[in-house]
Amino acid sequence: MRAAVLREYGEPLSVEDVPAPEPPDHGIVVDVEACGICRSDWHAWMGHGEWADDQVDPGQILGHEPAGEVAAVGRDVDALSVGDRVAVPFNLGEGSCPACRRGHGNVCEDGYALGFEQTAQGAFAEQVAVPHAEFNVAQIPDGVGLDAVAALGCRYATAFHALAHRADLSGGDWVAVHGCGGLGLAAVQIATALGGSVVAVDVRDDPLDLAEQVGAAETVRADQTGDVSGAVRALTDGGAHVSVDALGRAETCRNSVDCLRARGKHVQVGLTTEAEKGEISLPVDEITRWDVSVLGSRGMPPSRYDELLRLVDSGRLDPGALVTQRVGLDDVSDRLAAMTDYDTRGIELATEF
Repeated sequence: MRAAVLREYGEPLSVEDVPAPEPPDHGIVVDVEACGICRSDWHAWMGHGEWADDQVDPGQILGHEPAGEVAAVGRDVDALSVGDRVAVPFNLGEGSCPACRRGHGNVCEDGYALGFEQTAQGAFAEQVAVPHAEFNVAQIPDGVGLDAVAALGCRYATAFHALAHRADLSGGDWVAVHGCGGLGLAAVQIATALGGSVVAVDVRDDPLDLAEQVGAAETVRADQTGDVSGAVRALTDGGAHVSVDALGRAETCRNSVDCLRARGKHVQVGLTTEAEKGEISLPVDEITRWDVSVLGSRGMPPSRYDELLRLVDSGRLDPGALVTQRVGLDDVSDRLAAMTDYDTRGIELATEF
């Protein structure tokens, strides 16, 4: 089968023929119909993560946001059949560790990160193998298209988990979203669907226009504003209840914390780059004084994926509204390179393999 393989950091992925996967006894193989192209792929492609013992090794098939149809099932799989349409989370649990048993499969002690480790080859390929399939995959409702599910990817899952599960967003809360790439725009749409009022922050007009289209009540051009956190506090009558750093830069993280009101919640979803190497300075005394919470969010528990799919099926969320480009496997490298200069808009998908 054809697959896009990381051979050298920062260089075009090698599109080559590789052996097709076989399903493990507890797993399945999925024919990939669409796969999101995500900034996390860019981090892997650039060789980031060494500072967190999280660097992806050369030889990896990238791609972690697939949707498709089951092509083969392992002998121990009963709940899934060939032809089923499925969503595949990138954070795969094995189902039996204490975290999985408590409903936190996204932080499984023995889990897999699809597309980021040799034991979980990714979905920039014609097919992808999924371990522990009955625990991990979710069947797609009939009314939801595969492109929409690929657009959900890790972006909607991470943003939904961040807002609904970690920050416990309430109707009427002000939400600041710093960085309006695919992840940030997903957070804007989700926060609005959950009853929040959103201030979207970015340095470009195009993503801010898109943020308004998917629900942002206010926008802030960060590069034209001397005091971003002050601008957000003014727009929210004293500060955001919840603030999300969807980019992972020191500046956006600090602005996210600084724009909160007392007892506000900062959620970190953007990963850092080589500039920060996983470390960002924060105003700890202010966090303590004003009873501010600092939360992390990674993906979403596979066992709760149906919550997100129900919102899409009902029409309350429309990930397809953020899909701006569909490309072939040979074009994925160019789209990753475009992310280096933030020259992408919305969510892009690989749909031709």
